[in-house]
Amino acid sequence: MKKKKKEKIETLEDKLKYEIAEELGLIDKIKEVGWGGLTAKESGRIGGLITVRKREMQKKKET
Repeated sequence: MKKKKKEKIETLEDKLKYEIAEELGLIDKIKEVGWGGLTAKESGRIGGLITVRKREMQKKKET
């Protein structure tokens, strides 16, 4: 019998991660091989852009 996957609650980081991956043209690769199939450079780029976006959002909240 096949186990049902737990429905994961999407966090802000998850939403940003997918959004940025799509902007960088990596979404097809992620759907094919998963997040583990990305190179360190690709993962780092996504992580860096997430950090930049989160800082921008924080600045907007402060002003």
